[in-house]
Amino acid sequence: MTRPRALVTGASSGLGRGYALSLAADHYDLVLVARDETRLRELATSIETEHGTHAEVVVADLSTRSGIDMVRTVVETSRIDLLINNAGYGLKQGLLDSDAAELEDQDMVLTGAVRELSLAAVKQMRERGRGGLINVSSMAALTTMGQYAASKMSTLVFTEALAGELRGTPVTVTVVLPGFIRTRFHERLGVDRPGPGWIWLSVQQVVTASLRDARRGKVVSVPGVSYALAARIARFVPRSLVRWGSTGFSLSRRDDH
Repeated sequence: MTRPRALVTGASSGLGRGYALSLAADHYDLVLVARDETRLRELATSIETEHGTHAEVVVADLSTRSGIDMVRTVVETSRIDLLINNAGYGLKQGLLDSDAAELEDQDMVLTGAVRELSLAAVKQMRERGRGGLINVSSMAALTTMGQYAASKMSTLVFTEALAGELRGTPVTVTVVLPGFIRTRFHERLGVDRPGPGWIWLSVQQVVTASLRDARRGKVVSVPGVSYALAARIARFVPRSLVRWGSTGFSLSRRDDH
């Protein structure tokens, strides 16, 4: 029997790695996409050894035209049963202090690549009569915290719109809004983890909850009870208060960066 096949972007670490390991345990073959070839190959070897499934490595930078084209070619020329757009891109500075090219690269990874790969994948899935798409947005989409929030809001709205167009088809579309996750994301940006420990979710919590919601056909997945409640409340918060809260919230920089 042919195993299902999933493509995961940003698979070399953090949430993407978590998705890859969880799907491998569920007997998926995998296409692992990221920029770090060494870490991708280590993950692929580990998956094939521990789970006996096939893991293909695609080294691509999704902030570039060539990188997106490379992954889109895989999507359009081979069977992908589940696409998870998870690749991330954080900036160390705010809007005014960031280089314009950096802002463009961030938006390309978080919005442009997500849009192109999603559309390519669901068109193939609709023709085959089955498939699933998971786009990782963020609770930041509900705030006004810079270009990151703007790009994540774009992904949220785009995915919901796509789900509407695919309603009634066998293709499921889910957007995930994680809160704070215990990964190396903040460490790479050189910032301290804000807030109390209880607000931080594990990678496994987010992966398990979002995959469960996707399999149930849920369009918006908000892992964690506290974050799910916050997302509901956010709809009724005046935008002036959202702006005030977003402006007042900042990530503390460490002196060694």
